[in-house]
Amino acid sequence: MLTKLKSAMLAITMLCFIQLNAQTALVNGKITDASGAPLPGITVKIKGTSKGVSTDSQGNFAISSPNPAVFTVSGIGFQTKEFTYAGQRGLIISLADDQQNLSEVVVTALGVKREKRNLTYSSQEVKGDQLTQTREPNLVNALAGKVSGVQITSSSGTPGSSSRIVIRGANSLYGNNEALMVIDGIPVNNDETGNLNSGPGTNRIADLDPNIIESINVLKGGAATALYGSDGAKGVIIITTKAGAQNKKPSLSFSSSLSLETPLLPEIQNKYSLGSNGRYFDGTTEKTSTSWGARMDTLKINGQPAQVYDQSDLFFKTGKTYTNTLGLTGGGTYSSYFLSYTNLAQEGTVPTTSFDRNTVFGKFSTQVLKNLDITFSLNYANTKNNRLPEGYALESPVWTIFSAPVSYNLEPATNPDGSQRLFRFSRNNPYWVLDNISNTSVVNRFLPTFNANYKPLSWLTITERFGADVYTELGKYHESLLSVSNPNGRIVNNSSNFRQYNNDLIISANKNYGDFNIDALLGNNVISTYYENAYANGVGITVPGFNNIASASTVKFSENSFLSRKIGFYLQSNIDYKKFLILSLTGRYDGTSVLSTDNSFYPYGSAATSFIFSNFFSKRLSDIMSFGKLRLSYSTVGNASIAPYNLLTPYESQNVRNIAFPYQGQSGFLISGTLSDPNLKNERINEFEVGLETGFFKNRLSLEVTYFDKKTKNGIIPNVALAPSTGFNSTSVNTAGMQNRGIEVLLTARPIKTEDFSWDLTLNYSRIRNKVTSIYNNLNQVGNGFTFILVNQPYGVIYGTRYARNSEGKILTGDDGLPFSADDQGIIGDINPDWMGGIINNFRYKQFTLSFSFDMKKGGDIQNNVDGYGYFYGTPKVTENREPRVVEGINATTGLPNTVSVSGQAYYQRINSVLESVIQDGTYVKLRNVSFGYNLKPTWLQKTPFKTLGLQVTGRNLWIYAPHFTGGDPEVSSFGSSNGSQGIYSFSTPTSRSVDFALKLTL
Repeated sequence: MLTKLKSAMLAITMLCFIQLNAQTALVNGKITDASGAPLPGITVKIKGTSKGVSTDSQGNFAISSPNPAVFTVSGIGFQTKEFTYAGQRGLIISLADDQQNLSEVVVTALGVKREKRNLTYSSQEVKGDQLTQTREPNLVNALAGKVSGVQITSSSGTPGSSSRIVIRGANSLYGNNEALMVIDGIPVNNDETGNLNSGPGTNRIADLDPNIIESINVLKGGAATALYGSDGAKGVIIITTKAGAQNKKPSLSFSSSLSLETPLLPEIQNKYSLGSNGRYFDGTTEKTSTSWGARMDTLKINGQPAQVYDQSDLFFKTGKTYTNTLGLTGGGTYSSYFLSYTNLAQEGTVPTTSFDRNTVFGKFSTQVLKNLDITFSLNYANTKNNRLPEGYALESPVWTIFSAPVSYNLEPATNPDGSQRLFRFSRNNPYWVLDNISNTSVVNRFLPTFNANYKPLSWLTITERFGADVYTELGKYHESLLSVSNPNGRIVNNSSNFRQYNNDLIISANKNYGDFNIDALLGNNVISTYYENAYANGVGITVPGFNNIASASTVKFSENSFLSRKIGFYLQSNIDYKKFLILSLTGRYDGTSVLSTDNSFYPYGSAATSFIFSNFFSKRLSDIMSFGKLRLSYSTVGNASIAPYNLLTPYESQNVRNIAFPYQGQSGFLISGTLSDPNLKNERINEFEVGLETGFFKNRLSLEVTYFDKKTKNGIIPNVALAPSTGFNSTSVNTAGMQNRGIEVLLTARPIKTEDFSWDLTLNYSRIRNKVTSIYNNLNQVGNGFTFILVNQPYGVIYGTRYARNSEGKILTGDDGLPFSADDQGIIGDINPDWMGGIINNFRYKQFTLSFSFDMKKGGDIQNNVDGYGYFYGTPKVTENREPRVVEGINATTGLPNTVSVSGQAYYQRINSVLESVIQDGTYVKLRNVSFGYNLKPTWLQKTPFKTLGLQVTGRNLWIYAPHFTGGDPEVSSFGSSNGSQGIYSFSTPTSRSVDFALKLTL
């Protein structure tokens, strides 16, 4: 009996086990497209539940499921598909392209996600992996050549140096022209800071780690940026950070890379020694700054052949950049998380320069209630930047290196008595600078963001978003005793604090009414910005070697601060009729504490429409032309270029004769000589835009063409001269006008796509024409740093001394046979390019990837001051030809062709005084980036702890063709990213050519 009972219980247990096993199973499969190529990132969900997974990089998925079960498979750009699981093995599910859902979802203004096919304006998205593939530490540089209508300009090769990003040309004569940066819906600061001497600083977006970026969407025109109101004129860079995924097991990723960098140097001669008129100077008993001495191949020093010192090769070193990133991602049924830590350590090509960045980022999302979800993220960055003075400054080591003679050994840097040793006067020895001058800045930055979405109704969403941008910067500049510029030594302490709080409350609705779909939002924005700065300048170091401002004999201290607030109310509605006709209306009403109460509130807005004509195509035509859309828009947006308290006329500390106040404990202030205008208004930009978007052969070929015309009104001129009888020197006015017209073209293609091989091609082209239409009354010209602003001329022309010419345009020479400058100055260059373009190719063959990109710029003049000063010194490569020559020209006295022979030294030292002689065409073609990668097959890793393992080699700036430019890199502006610093190449740290080796794996 007992035996029978045991047998019965065993049978029941086995039946239960079999039944349980039949009810639950591990489902494995692969998702592909119509051609059989694997599809990563496709969602596979059990129908009727919230349980689901995403496919991996090879399109594979695995999920525990009841048996039988119905699954839904969905992905952007593909038709949703259902399949029934009933125990099958080796599932392969093929998805068809969804032509009605042509475009991916992109993030637009205020973080709103919309389908690209429904947009009524131009925007362009760049994926995060395209950014990290470039291996650029600064994400602004990573965008170079990738987006039509966008111009990127580097400032210097010093680690951490700023880069300028301008969309569709300059809008403001003196205001900020760089695009607004927005991270996860929160505007962030991108000021250039950190430099306490000459040269560029760091733009603060450099604090952001490119490895945490999911995508960047560039909003170009006013219709795209109108929701930002008074900040929308410059274009907007929408940055979306990475997030975790629900129902995903924890995944740990690690990447490590090493980059080796060599400087791109100007062309410098190495055939002639220090000296003048062919005579050698030794730099000790006879000093001079010029290299017009003896030929090095015939020169003997102390009876021995003279040694040639390649000053650049001896001074510059191979730069190194180490990047290590650790990431963790995953999620449960109702939540997801993403964590990342990155350490970047960059050693510059100039010794002692460096940029170190440690970043920690975390994002957590959870569904609190069925209709409430929240997301919190925190980005912390700690950066430390060590730089040296650049440009004209007497402290600049690069100046002396580029102008040093090849016959002189710059080391040792000091004489036995401790004084500086150098071949000339009035400059520091560059090796002495390395040990005795430093400029350090340390930044700690926090970017917290909180976002809550509540859906009281299926068609209604209430969003509360709060974010902050908080950073402190401590800067220190030290210059030791016996420096040429500050013989008694100098110490500067600089402390800055920045806090910006941003809050948006948004109510959005999406509802269908028959053939109409209405998508609308109503919102309120509040921004509060606080900044304070304390600056202490100490001169006269009393304790040598004691790097503390307390050791300075005289300390001058200044501080400033401001608090400003802005409030905005905005409304947007998108009306879609039968998915082919879309009308978009946007309005914003902004108020600011910066302006007077009578002018503090101002409206902005846009109206746009698009017509998707491909919806009416026959099937036969649709097989050829898959998509077609016309769009049209008009917008009016603002440029908030008025700084806090600029409407007031302040009192300022004064210098009277030789007395600087405060003097003997007594302060001295006088009212400013610049009269402020309390009625100033923000600048306004009105823009018209029309575009065509097309897709062919199931969108394997796409073409987008956009034309825009935008006009600036109420442009601010800050220093217009006043009659002395008013008691003031100048004032500010709202009278400037400017126009930008342009064409943008974006072509994308996938010529080949098979399971093993694919080729993706992207081409972009931009042509922008700019003109200043007015300045002030009869005023037709004002200065702006290294360039000038002239009515009816492009913004940023180069104006200065030019060759004297006759009526036929031929150069005039004097009786001495040398050219000379004209009596009046004139326009000698234009920094704006004729057009810009870029070509990006991406290839995949099985586990191998290859990508390379070219970008090019036609035109855009550069003032090459390395050559300009070098003509006097005799250092540019072109001065190697020192044979007597007859300058081609007309004798100004006789009117006959010049026949007088002159020496090479006389010629070049004469044209050194004519600025036109150093204006060079900045046309270039760059092999911007080449990347080759290999990813191990997942099947090879099955018995290892790794899920993926990949290797990559990347080269940057491997080839540059600049036929008219003799400097190292035509894509730089040596003094930073400000408006007045553009179009000049002048003794900045050279940018680099680099090769990067990277390893990436996931566990």
